[in-house]
Amino acid sequence: MARAKSGRGGTGTPATVALTRAGVAFTVHAYDHSPGTASYGEEAAAALGVPAERVFKTLLADIDGALTVAVVPVAGKLDLKALAAAVGGKRAAMADPPTAERATGYVVGGISPLGQKKRLATVVDASARTHETIFVSAGKRGLEVELTPTDLITLTTATTADIGRP
Repeated sequence: MARAKSGRGGTGTPATVALTRAGVAFTVHAYDHSPGTASYGEEAAAALGVPAERVFKTLLADIDGALTVAVVPVAGKLDLKALAAAVGGKRAAMADPPTAERATGYVVGGISPLGQKKRLATVVDASARTHETIFVSAGKRGLEVELTPTDLITLTTATTADIGRP
């Protein structure tokens, strides 16, 4: 069952705190997370009754030795070559989960592109701009935040590129 909370505030995760501090309008959507779920993003889309194209997952990749955040629709996959090209790199590989968790301060399945421990280069898939609002992790499993793509891109100082593939 999904629950939504509109507004600007309250305490919460580092992601929601960052949104509140920035004065950005957002809505928090909570749902009952099932342990052992294979795809956190698809679980979120189904639980919230939202098309998977509007729910974005946050992935970390190692590009030429530097961690980079990729935000892509849960309906597809990350194109590592396109991500590397988007940041001017050559070699890209997915970051291992412990590295991603240490760099962001979040656990896998709840990594938000917002409020991370370290500011990392971020690339948002260009398809995000085709939606009025999108959903990204609010910083823990079972919690999503809905906001405009423009606000996400601005707050993360992201670039946009075609980094997703079906």
